[in-house]
Amino acid sequence: MRNIRKTLALFTVMVALAMPFTGCSKVSTTRSASSTANTNTSVPAEQGSEDITDVQTEPSSELPASADKRVHVVAAGDNLIHYSVYKNAETYAGGYGYDFKPMYENVRYIVEGADVAILEQETIISQSNEVRGANGGALLFNSPPEVADAVIDLGFDVFTMANNHLLDCGTAGLEESINFWNAKAREHDITVLGAYLNEEDANNIRIREVNGVKIAFLAYCENINGFEGLLVGSNLRVIQNYEEDVIERQIKEARQKADVVIVSAHWGNEDTFEVRPDVKVLAQKMADWGADVILGDHTHVGQTMEWLTRPDGSKSFVFYSMGNFICAQTDNFNVIGEMPDFDIVIDGTTGAVRLEDVGVVSTIVHYNSPDFANMKIYTYSQYSPELAAQHGLPYAIPQGTYTTFGWDVINDIINTAVPKEFQKLDK
Repeated sequence: MRNIRKTLALFTVMVALAMPFTGCSKVSTTRSASSTANTNTSVPAEQGSEDITDVQTEPSSELPASADKRVHVVAAGDNLIHYSVYKNAETYAGGYGYDFKPMYENVRYIVEGADVAILEQETIISQSNEVRGANGGALLFNSPPEVADAVIDLGFDVFTMANNHLLDCGTAGLEESINFWNAKAREHDITVLGAYLNEEDANNIRIREVNGVKIAFLAYCENINGFEGLLVGSNLRVIQNYEEDVIERQIKEARQKADVVIVSAHWGNEDTFEVRPDVKVLAQKMADWGADVILGDHTHVGQTMEWLTRPDGSKSFVFYSMGNFICAQTDNFNVIGEMPDFDIVIDGTTGAVRLEDVGVVSTIVHYNSPDFANMKIYTYSQYSPELAAQHGLPYAIPQGTYTTFGWDVINDIINTAVPKEFQKLDK
């Protein structure tokens, strides 16, 4: 599907090039796209890494406007590979390795329908270390490489890795995971960011050009579960949320190099619908510095979203937390996720950037009792009261705290987290 999207994008660009252009430049009432954007989609090496009108007797004083450029974007939250997630993958593989694809298949149409699809990869992939998924009670994660194969095959284009589990296998495990994903980026047309081999790599702003629109991607995290000290004396680089001078510099640089800036932010308190006040403050700063879209994650609960207004009156949008994409958690709010779904539009006449049709597609991670079997992600439009009544969450071991489940519970969670104007429940 990635090749189909690329072909469609090329056709769109060819059509746009065949159309007449305006000779004027107008000031946008929102925000103008950068006129100095440069594409930088390189992956660091492992060591660094025709319009017919009525005939007129006199020439027109105005040229036809150029077509708008449009990019459809979707995103997903924490791809959290618990023990029971990869044990399901073992079962789907028939006992030979892992097959994660069946678990994601129901949402393929959402991902493939996007021009750009973004995923927060919560767990590292270090093939020299034991596969782990918080089994035994230790909150340490390391996933099989088949996870990457599945989500790349699903159609995701951009993978962010800035999260609190980066050092679950130490610096050697993180370096191995970075090199693994960089190799995947060279093999496939994907973009990877959020953890870097060195400072130069961290300052190499990732940009993808889609339908003639240059989109820059940045990613930051709040903490690394207390393992931050392991990075002392290491070349490895992870940019944390407290480094506001670095974040400001990078967003402003991205603003100059690209038409649109999307920031992934790992932040907030887990297992709550409440957005922490300092998270809102940092989101506003990011918007003021030039971020057009902010994709939050980490809380394992879908949270609210809103428009942010910059000092010049232009708008940015923040999804405070997308919740989980996949997981084997046992509180009801942990299995209800949000997939941001929106269009980036660059006005063909003014060059102004705007967002349209902004909202989220709600998802449910379904599994059966008592052993998390037959795990799959469903969109809300695919799910049903009958499936909800069969969910294994109320009977899962270990038990969560919020174990009631059913169609009414799902709707209550969605209505708590997602304002009505942003609900895309029929998609």
